[in-house]
Amino acid sequence: MSKANLTAGRVESFKCEGSSHAYLYDTQVNGLAVRALPSGRKAYILQARYNGKVIRITIGDVTAWGIEEARDKNGEIILPGARQEARRLQAEIDKGNDPREQKAERIAEAEAKREAAQHTEAPALDAWKAYIEARKGKWSDNHLADHENVAKEGGKKRTRGRRPGESEFTQPGALRGLLLKPLSAIDADTMRDWLQSEATRRPTHARLAFGLLRAFLNWCSDRKEYRDMVHVDACAARIAKDTLPKKAAKDDCLQRQQLKPWFEKVKTINNPVISTYLQVALLTGARREEIAALQWLDVDFKWNTIRMHDKVDGERTIPLTPYVSALLSKLKRINDTPPPKHRILNGKKIENDLENWKPPKWVFASKTAESGRLQEPRIQHTKACSAAEITGLTIHGLRRSFGTLAEWVECPAGIVAQIQGHKPSATAEKHYRVRPIDLLRMWHTKIEAWILRDAGIKQPKEGKSELQAVPTSATA
Repeated sequence: MSKANLTAGRVESFKCEGSSHAYLYDTQVNGLAVRALPSGRKAYILQARYNGKVIRITIGDVTAWGIEEARDKNGEIILPGARQEARRLQAEIDKGNDPREQKAERIAEAEAKREAAQHTEAPALDAWKAYIEARKGKWSDNHLADHENVAKEGGKKRTRGRRPGESEFTQPGALRGLLLKPLSAIDADTMRDWLQSEATRRPTHARLAFGLLRAFLNWCSDRKEYRDMVHVDACAARIAKDTLPKKAAKDDCLQRQQLKPWFEKVKTINNPVISTYLQVALLTGARREEIAALQWLDVDFKWNTIRMHDKVDGERTIPLTPYVSALLSKLKRINDTPPPKHRILNGKKIENDLENWKPPKWVFASKTAESGRLQEPRIQHTKACSAAEITGLTIHGLRRSFGTLAEWVECPAGIVAQIQGHKPSATAEKHYRVRPIDLLRMWHTKIEAWILRDAGIKQPKEGKSELQAVPTSATA
């Protein structure tokens, strides 16, 4: 065992000459030594006895520790001393404490604090993703899409639906900026500032995002890993009430005298998929996505029914009325017709792969949409309405039009609600009305016939697919 009075010079010159560790022990503090490795690294260690066994405790690298502690002119330690640390460790051993366990506890505590700090400073987006993963099984596809949309990164090139003056790249979701902050930073003041900014640009979207965020924060408050960081009052109702403009009910709706010009212009749309979609939207009163998501498996031409994916009850079945049946029959013939053997692409004759061709499963199929089905009928509808001199009519306005126009045939409100998929609002409707599909069909066919009559179109008979126009005088 080599011993010497350890000095800075001796520590620096000490080397490991062999292939194993080399030790140089201090003569002033019993058990203190400098250990050299074959790699050239050196550290101070303390060798002592604990519970009758020899233990070695690493104090630290010689580049971080001096043999004696160094202090500045104010008496503050600027370099810890190995001798002072060795004496402290020996004192702990004499008390019966194991410095190795104490060191392990300190490391674990420091690691726990570091992880807690990282967790606290982590963006709320991490918790948002965990929230979606935990809850998406109970959500509809549209509700899930809303959550993904308000948190999207943005910056992607627009492929459809670009309005005049709009950037060619998508905007970040309304909540993206907030969710990049730590949860603890989303408080009432932050929300108020965010709402004031969003309300001037996109108030309807801001109202939706606010509701989604409020549900998210409530979920966080019930989770032990987030409850200490979340401000539940950040989305208090009074903040939205004071900041967001009052929600106005929309009243866009086709009037009776507008039916004829609307049908005339919609039927002239070159794309038969969009033309049929818009007419079906008006004559069924269904929601926009309920119609767009229709598959041919949902349409039963034998029993004249359509199965809709309902956002309230999950699914509902409505009648397939004569005119809608004729429209869809024509569309199915188009969809089931294979493409020609050849096509022209960039001036070259290309052979189509007819062996692998299959008819699309979607009723309103699209060759250009990634999903394979119609995504944006709004542009063509706006053009048709403009040509018919009808202003302000949205696609959802067609749903509103069906419910309004149905009153002309004095159809019971409960019938219309069941066809449209409205949730029953009265006890009698909830528990004492079980209407068969034939009763719905009787009234639905009457509603369709009345709308078509005023549009100057003859309703086909049951089981026939011919579409005919009637003289204008028949609409009187």
